[in-house]
Amino acid sequence: MANYNPYQHGGYQQGAPSQPQFTPNGAQNQFGGTPRTGYGHSTTPQQDQGYFPPQGQANVGSDGGMEALAGQVGGMGLGGDAAAPYRPNRKKNRHAYHNLEQSSAPAQTFGGPLQGQFGYANTENTQHLGATHPYAGQQVTPQMSQFPAPANAPFTPGLQAPSPGFGAEPRPTSASTAPGISQGKVDPEQIPSIPRLRDAATQYYLENVYPTVEQHIPPPAAVPFVAHDQGNSSPKHARLTLNNIPSTSEALASTALPLGIVLQPLAPLQDGEQAIPVLDFGDTGPPRCRRCRTYINPFMIFRSGGNKLVCNMCTFPNDVSPEYFAPTDPSGVRVDRPQRPELTMGTVEFMVPKEYWAKEPVGLHWVFLIDVGQEAIQRSFLQAFCEGVLLALYGNESDEEYEEQPNGDSPEIPRRIPARTKVGFVAFDRSMYFFNCSVSVPSSCMSPSAKMLPQAKLEQAQMLVMPDLEEPFVPLGSDGLFVDPYQSKPVITDLLRRIPSLFSRQKSPEPALLPALKATQAALTSTGGKIICSLAALPTWGPGRLFLRDKNDLHGIDTERKLFQTEHADWKKVAGKMVESGIGVDFFLAAAGGGYMDIATIGHVSALSGGETYFYPTFTAPRDVQKLKKEIEHTVRRETGYQALMKVRCSNGLQVSSYHGNFLQHNFGADLELGSVDADKALGVMFSYDGKLDSKLDAHFQCALLYTTASGERRVRCTNTVASVSENLPEVMRYVDQDAVLSMIAKEAATRMTERTLKEVRNALTEKAIDILAGHRKISSGSHPPGQLVLPENLKEFAMYILGLIKSRAFKAGHEPSDRRTYTMRFLKSASPLELSLFLYPRIVALHSLPDNSCFPNPETGHLVVPPSIRASFGRTEEGGAYLVDDGQVCLLWLHQHVSPNFLEDLFGPSHTDLADLDPQLSSLPVLDTHLNAQVRNLIAYWGSVRGSKALTLQLARPRLDGAEYEFARLLVEDRNNEAQSYVDWLVHLHRGIQLELSGQRKKEDAEGVGAGLEGAMAGLSNLIGR
Repeated sequence: MANYNPYQHGGYQQGAPSQPQFTPNGAQNQFGGTPRTGYGHSTTPQQDQGYFPPQGQANVGSDGGMEALAGQVGGMGLGGDAAAPYRPNRKKNRHAYHNLEQSSAPAQTFGGPLQGQFGYANTENTQHLGATHPYAGQQVTPQMSQFPAPANAPFTPGLQAPSPGFGAEPRPTSASTAPGISQGKVDPEQIPSIPRLRDAATQYYLENVYPTVEQHIPPPAAVPFVAHDQGNSSPKHARLTLNNIPSTSEALASTALPLGIVLQPLAPLQDGEQAIPVLDFGDTGPPRCRRCRTYINPFMIFRSGGNKLVCNMCTFPNDVSPEYFAPTDPSGVRVDRPQRPELTMGTVEFMVPKEYWAKEPVGLHWVFLIDVGQEAIQRSFLQAFCEGVLLALYGNESDEEYEEQPNGDSPEIPRRIPARTKVGFVAFDRSMYFFNCSVSVPSSCMSPSAKMLPQAKLEQAQMLVMPDLEEPFVPLGSDGLFVDPYQSKPVITDLLRRIPSLFSRQKSPEPALLPALKATQAALTSTGGKIICSLAALPTWGPGRLFLRDKNDLHGIDTERKLFQTEHADWKKVAGKMVESGIGVDFFLAAAGGGYMDIATIGHVSALSGGETYFYPTFTAPRDVQKLKKEIEHTVRRETGYQALMKVRCSNGLQVSSYHGNFLQHNFGADLELGSVDADKALGVMFSYDGKLDSKLDAHFQCALLYTTASGERRVRCTNTVASVSENLPEVMRYVDQDAVLSMIAKEAATRMTERTLKEVRNALTEKAIDILAGHRKISSGSHPPGQLVLPENLKEFAMYILGLIKSRAFKAGHEPSDRRTYTMRFLKSASPLELSLFLYPRIVALHSLPDNSCFPNPETGHLVVPPSIRASFGRTEEGGAYLVDDGQVCLLWLHQHVSPNFLEDLFGPSHTDLADLDPQLSSLPVLDTHLNAQVRNLIAYWGSVRGSKALTLQLARPRLDGAEYEFARLLVEDRNNEAQSYVDWLVHLHRGIQLELSGQRKKEDAEGVGAGLEGAMAGLSNLIGR
């Protein structure tokens, strides 16, 4: 079949064989049939395969710009860890599972002496995995002997050589185009590539599971994987920054790395993973240490024939209760251990007795608080929100006719939310409107004489108006406001369809939000629950009314940080009461024409209560309607708990030093309080030393989340994590989790936004990056010349991620609306490692050169063949190309102005042969019977299933036609944009700072200016090497 050339409009051909369509997560095929036509891919220059260029390859021709750069910075080396002194592992049998202090191979360097290969190389050789390899031959104690044999070979990112068309594209073989490196030249192909790492890891984990005990470096956060819980919690629930912890605080300080853990207790599981076991120990509750109150876990040891239980946190020997006793075998392992999930799995849930209850557990009560003001009606936001609630509660069945059974009973409806869940509806503008959706008239709304009569059935919801905003109350009792959504389906469906027309004649431009929040909080005080609130205008009416605080006169000065936090006492008080009552709040905010919404004040309620804020800065119907509806559906259907308390415990010698996230903590040391907690929320915990750790013992961490499930059960979810302790710093660097380190740094930086200026925060991020890389350089200085930049093996992409963080809307220099900065700040504080990774570096796929088999299931394995991604730089785009970009928040389709008309016709349908013919309000692709159309729809569906809480809908970014083209340019984080440097400039910047640090000449307060003198010389650097 002829290939499609993006430079020739007539080169597109059809006629490829049909391919089966991909349906994520086993969902029903939504694409309406198999494609019948094909799409050829281009023969454009392709990415390198792996990290190693072919030997004997010629270098790129001389470039004056490169030579000048190399001369100024003294050469750059990008290598792995330095050789570590070898010490026999004398203590391996004393550890739960780690083999420590392995020797390292010499590191390869970039721009330095070549060691048999060009360019960037790993320190490991996966062809010789012996017992001393960190992923092979793991030793376990007798207590851990029930764990299975190694599940699969380990993943070593640097040595993955993805097959063409999947992990990476084939490298050109001609000497004139093949990238290479030598002294005085910089090849961007040899600097660390995030897309290459992700593609290689994706390929590996499609075929292998991640065993949580046998392997100690988790997969990249942006890569879907199946975890096998072997007693250590899955990285989806807990990620330690260091899986090999220094024994002293001085040793940790020399690395400059944070010691912390990122927790996502209710993280969703992937198909193929074992469900979290729920255990009930009756009225006695789960076994716990009597001294430190740690819950039973796989790392506790049974002694004295099973009569003593030694705590893994404080080493206290506890007596085993008679009802929990079981004898031990000669090796000291309980004979019933394989049948005890709490002794074999790292994440478990315990049912708890009444002593753990704050109030009687009931099913989750939802209140949908709906803005019916003028802006919401005019922008179709109200209608879209009501449709989203219907979709969340009933799916597409909400469009079906409701028919009663012949006997008068309600029909059997598949439940999309847990049993015992109830819902209520309240609307507001300048007044409040409470709706009774019960199928019968509640007794609280009947006169004494009417109570004696047979109850009448309601065909429509009753509305009660509450005009009193100073002292609002709930006019309906709980039997009227809260109803079973399936018993009252006809009434609720009718109400949500009539609300837009019901309020269409009421022109109330000023909503009163705070009184409505107070009233719904009062309605939920006795039970706790969740509030889903829509808002389309700044609430400028009634008590707690807000004003325009951002007048563009505080940007860029010290007082700008006042815009990122609320100063309104009433809003703070309401937020505190929400948490106290066990209520979480989610906001859906649609700014009127991009106007000011004071997210700092409104979002404070959701942040403190453990909720979430969805922000649509320029909501436009119908473009954003689908995204709004999908996000409402996701919010209602994801796993959600309420009335939550969290406690984190750690081994002797360590202590919790700080928490970072969205929660309430009355004083340091107290439990974290969350009105609600859901599957997408994560928080960070930092630890400090209160003594020296014993390198003969492991370090243990346990997160205990006490919460009420949506179905009304009071449970404790325990997440157990273990790490080894070492006195060998090179070994510490070998077990760094890059995504956890980034999460901790991002969450701490977001916390500092309300305390420091943005320039100071950017300075601090720059200094932190230099400190970490310089600390590694000092540790691994043995075999590297001083002029080389040496990157830790597991932190190769760290510099690029930090640059992406500095370029984010929260911290970037220049003007940015305070609402967007505040929204991003709160997002960073609660983002999971998956969301953060995509947010800092988006994934980009070239659609015009998709291989024929991409984006369809592999006929042998059934897994989707994911196409290779490209680096986030404009230099990687091609004339006439089409690119899909996803950062976990938005998904853009960027089309070059010279894109082929045939490409447009096959993607969008007949009569779409020019960019101007496309609908700017497009949010999804039409379902066409073409190969290309099916490929792109499959890819979008797949991406939508492997991201966080934000729904994936399409948005066009056509040059000179759509404002989204500026968003596309902002997402090209490797380029010079967002008031910050390009990736290569940034590496030079860090390299200079590291050299100054090693020479003792660095002044940290001037860190942002390090390398400023090189700015002129580097001005055109990204253009020289961008392609």
